[in-house]
Amino acid sequence: MSSDAEVETSRALAERLNSDCQCISLDRAALSRELGQAPDGDALASMITLDRPHLFSGSTVFVSGEHVRHMAEIIAAIERVVAMPAYLAHVLAYAPPVARYQPRARGVFLGYDFHLGAAGPQLIEINSNAGGALLNALLARAQQACCDVVTARLPGMLGGDPPEHLFLQMFLEEWRLARGEARLATIAIVDTDPERQYLYPEFVLFRQLFERHGLTALICDPAALSWRDGALWHEQRRIDLVYNRLTDFALEMPASGALRQAYLEDSVVLTPHPHVHARYADKRNLIALSDPELLSRWGVDAATRGVLAGGIPHTEEVAASRAADLWARRRQLFFKPAAGYGSRAAYRGDKLTRRVFEEILAGAYVAQALVPPSSRRLAVDGALAALKVDLRNYVYDGRVQLVTARLWQGQTTNFRTPGGGFAPVLTLPLLENA
Repeated sequence: MSSDAEVETSRALAERLNSDCQCISLDRAALSRELGQAPDGDALASMITLDRPHLFSGSTVFVSGEHVRHMAEIIAAIERVVAMPAYLAHVLAYAPPVARYQPRARGVFLGYDFHLGAAGPQLIEINSNAGGALLNALLARAQQACCDVVTARLPGMLGGDPPEHLFLQMFLEEWRLARGEARLATIAIVDTDPERQYLYPEFVLFRQLFERHGLTALICDPAALSWRDGALWHEQRRIDLVYNRLTDFALEMPASGALRQAYLEDSVVLTPHPHVHARYADKRNLIALSDPELLSRWGVDAATRGVLAGGIPHTEEVAASRAADLWARRRQLFFKPAAGYGSRAAYRGDKLTRRVFEEILAGAYVAQALVPPSSRRLAVDGALAALKVDLRNYVYDGRVQLVTARLWQGQTTNFRTPGGGFAPVLTLPLLENA
């Protein structure tokens, strides 16, 4: 058991390094070499280094081991509640009908996003198709020694197992859960107009990963799929599994029609899928997860309720009947669309205009107690800049696979900030003889 002094020293060191360490740890030449080893590697390197200059930050983010463990405890507590029949009935009551179909696949790459507040890690949201994991695995291999005084490691389950192998095994497990010992042959990575997506380079990396392990893999728009003869097809190729990168979470758009039909007919293994989005990622779920009285009525134990109360900012429904109260408290709130993603149409209350507030009242929104993010101070274009930090835990089957960070400036996360982008998280161990 670590002493309070050790924990405090580890946290203080992380804060000091995030403020004072100006080392550039990303070896961009090593990154280009890593990319160049793959088929079409030069084109992939250009997509990342030239076309997306703010995808990767040049530095790292330091986090205490205590905070990493605390995030894992919050995630485990949420997983215990999510498994309860009462919780599932609650969230499915407002989910789209397609979400009531529950396939056997668990759903790859849940993303638990945290800010480090004064009270420690605070869960901001959960995403059901969190992108960036394979990009961050690539980023981790392109780091060079930063500060000799720091003994650091990547947190999560990785150990000596390369992240790519861990991720591949996750997809194989999804297939096994759904199809048993049947042979997996073809995977489609599906998103709308994929080549125009900012994270398209990651789609290419996944295609290469699958192909290296003997699978046929392709990248396509959902409109390029068809459902016929009881199967999902891309042209003349039958699709066994779809890695779903769509933000059409309920498969409601016309272009998703074939995929939706194949999914509901169990003709394809879809991961992630509408049920996992409804179960985890609808922002309205945070209302229940931050309501101790409701959790108590469901039979959630006191210890779990305590972890959630300390780790999830209070979240409430936005309703026109409470407009005056919400407007009066807006500076302490952050407003998010229930089915939102990627910070789209999300607003800090202190930045709201009356016009935008009226639009929020007319939509399906939640309001979350504002937790300002921590910061990472870096030299950008010759001047020191304080970049905001959020921490993403990639999770599968309740287990943390990888913890990464995103650095940005502005109201919400973005990949437009000089010096910002994805950054590896280096965990500071508890120090001996603190």
